[in-house]
Amino acid sequence: MGGKSLLKRLLLTAAALTVGTTAGFANDLSGMSWDQIVSQAKEEGKVTWYVWHLKDDLRRAIQSFEEEYGIDVVIPEGTDTGNNEKLLAERNRETGDIDVFAASSDAFQTLDASALFSPLTMLPEDDGRVSEFGGLDGGDYIRAYWGNQTGIAYDPAQVDETALPQTPEEIAQYWDAYPNKFGFNYQNGGSGPSFYQNVLRVISGKDFSNGEVTDEKVSALQSGFDFFNEHAENYLITTSNSDSITRISDGELAMAPAWEDHLSGLQKRGQVRKDIKFYIPEMGMNGGGNGVAIPRNAENPAAAAVFINWLTSPETQTAFNRDFGTAPMNEAADDSFALVPAAQRKFRAEWAAQPFQNKVADLFIDNVIFER
Repeated sequence: MGGKSLLKRLLLTAAALTVGTTAGFANDLSGMSWDQIVSQAKEEGKVTWYVWHLKDDLRRAIQSFEEEYGIDVVIPEGTDTGNNEKLLAERNRETGDIDVFAASSDAFQTLDASALFSPLTMLPEDDGRVSEFGGLDGGDYIRAYWGNQTGIAYDPAQVDETALPQTPEEIAQYWDAYPNKFGFNYQNGGSGPSFYQNVLRVISGKDFSNGEVTDEKVSALQSGFDFFNEHAENYLITTSNSDSITRISDGELAMAPAWEDHLSGLQKRGQVRKDIKFYIPEMGMNGGGNGVAIPRNAENPAAAAVFINWLTSPETQTAFNRDFGTAPMNEAADDSFALVPAAQRKFRAEWAAQPFQNKVADLFIDNVIFER
């Protein structure tokens, strides 16, 4: 009996070790074929996507994925800051709550991707997918799913499309000719900051992609501050991205910086006039985007991989362009539904690097906004 009892204990121990090993390897999809990953994803049956923006709209958009794969996608309530804090708080847990983590390019730049996320090398080959966006190089760990672009929205009933101002000098000419018909925000949204920072970049002639703060670069900004102060009586300051577009829709303003996807969304929901147009000036305005990654301790890694494959596919990116006005984040996607022609995308600029970007914002408030 003793020998049989010992053998039984050994077999039970081996079985336990096998279960533990299987669980340990569940997050490692590198040795599996894509068909095997899809099969495991369907067994997992669920993916929890931590995303902070347009949650109700995205819940509707992902229904086609759920129908195709039989995998439920759960989008919890939360903010970008809250989701980021949760990711970091759970990083040492054996299994976390986040299967797919979404963040802006700026937010991802504050995170150690290789330590926090699993490589996405298990995805089927697709050269059209984007890993570099908004100044971020996501490498093997991050893929873009949402492209956004700042530019200038305008009322075609008040502005001649053939004479859109393209440079700081032409913008000043417009201000002089049409006082207080152009407005921009300096807070509560990035479209206004994109506008004034690019004006400062062009006038100063300095490289904003270098985040170093030096006396020389700061001194060079003064000519740009003088530009805004000299024309202060001829433009308005709005309170937010939404306020700028609403004032155009109401006819108070004729032009204002805006986000392409934000404007498109407001138009599709009938919240502003559908005839408002949008362009990217030749001086350049900032573009960015949002990406997704799989935390290393995701509970449902296969379902997460299948979801990211769907989310970044040409078909889904075409649908997002049509439904949300986003800039497609797959080169094979159709962007014919965009508010701007593809040729204008060459005027896309990157956000100023930190900490110089924050320094520019602080100095603009001190030297321009407080001087009004």
